[in-house]
Amino acid sequence: MNRTLLLNTTFEPLSVLSWRKAVTLVFLGKVEVVKEYEKEICGVSTSIRQPAVIKLVRFVRNHNATVKFSRKNIFLRDDYTCQYCGKRHDAKGLTCDHIIPRSRGGTTEWTNIVTSCIRCNHKKGDKLPEEVDMHPKKRPSRPNGLYLLMLHLGVGVKNLPDYWKDYLFLRD
Repeated sequence: MNRTLLLNTTFEPLSVLSWRKAVTLVFLGKVEVVKEYEKEICGVSTSIRQPAVIKLVRFVRNHNATVKFSRKNIFLRDDYTCQYCGKRHDAKGLTCDHIIPRSRGGTTEWTNIVTSCIRCNHKKGDKLPEEVDMHPKKRPSRPNGLYLLMLHLGVGVKNLPDYWKDYLFLRD
């Protein structure tokens, strides 16, 4: 594993770093190592175990806690999968669908938008899910900033390091 989980002083997850950045922060005294991988990093005069989880020494405000509402982030949240038929697509084959259509009073927000393939979006149209018997596979919600960051980095929930699981608050 070449990634390190960075926690705030409150043990709130802040970011995912490369192990090199993590080691630099350790030597600068800005973080404390909470958990380590088995792998050792050997230098000329010293060797240390690779940090798996590190914690800041000083508290920082987390301005990345809220995730920007965007098409790309909706696709990331839904794993580029149509929430009606369950098929994965690339971004060109997807669109965003209002569960409750705007023409029926639906709003454009995290809890009313899902990823949909073009075919399913046309099939549903401006109808309610009950009217066409098309219900989303997962209930949409506002994603956690760190969760989206990990997906963007290619560290999916299924292959998270065991060392991190005690520090992440994941909903599935």
